[in-house]
Formats: sequence, C-alpha cells, structure tokens
Amino acid sequence: MDYARTLTLDLPYDQAVPRVKEAFKEQGFGTLTEIDVTATLREKLGHTMEDYVILGACNPQLAHRALDIEREIGLLLPCNVVVRTAEHGRTLVQALDPNVMVTVPGRTEMQPIAEEATARIQAALDTLRTASPS
Repeated sequence: MDYARTLTLDLPYDQAVPRVKEAFKEQGFGTLTEIDVTATLREKLGHTMEDYVILGACNPQLAHRALDIEREIGLLLPCNVVVRTAEHGRTLVQALDPNVMVTVPGRTEMQPIAEEATARIQAALDTLRTASPS
C-alpha cells in the first residue's frame, strides 16, 4: 500500500520549508509541531543525514470529525508532513495519504473525511508545484 503523497520541489530545503507551511496553512492545516530529525539524530546518536523535518500539520475541523467517529484514529490522522533534502538541490515533500484512515481500521464512515483531507492536501501540494520554479 502506498501511503504517501509525494512532490519534488525545485527549491532548496531552507526555502521549501516555509513554503510548505504556508501552502498547508492556506488549506486549514496549522503547524502544531516541528521535529528537526536531522538535529535530533545528530545530537542523540551522532548520526548525520540530509535535512529532514516532520511538520505536525493538523486541520482541527477534520481531526474533530474523525475523532468523533473513532478516538483511536488519532494514530492515523493525516497530520504529518515530511520535508527533506533530495538530490541536485531539490526538496521532497511527503504527506500521509488520508485514505489510510479508512483502510487500516476498515471504517468506511471515515471516507468523507478522508476525501476532504485528500482534496485539501492535494491543493496544498498543487500550490507548491505551481510556486516552484521550473
């Protein structure tokens, strides 16, 4: 099962992160957390890797609707967006496919929420695609 929606931007990482936050904000996703995976692994393990951040980008209305159906769905909410350095000065943006909320627990009543989340996430990615220089 493919569980990510992925976009490659022709932008360096440091320019991509704020654009990703803004694109998701325009779709109602607030950035509640920001985990600098690169810094954490370097500090805790002495491991070096490419720039990699996990943004906890959540849409409160969609989260509320899903949680009203099933409290455990918080484990599968499409709130994580990964931004990481790719090859040739490009940046990968990956968001969880909201259909995971329907497929994994087998809760078809989540489908309308997943469809709305999918549309919003895709709109954010499309905004980034058109804003990225070619």
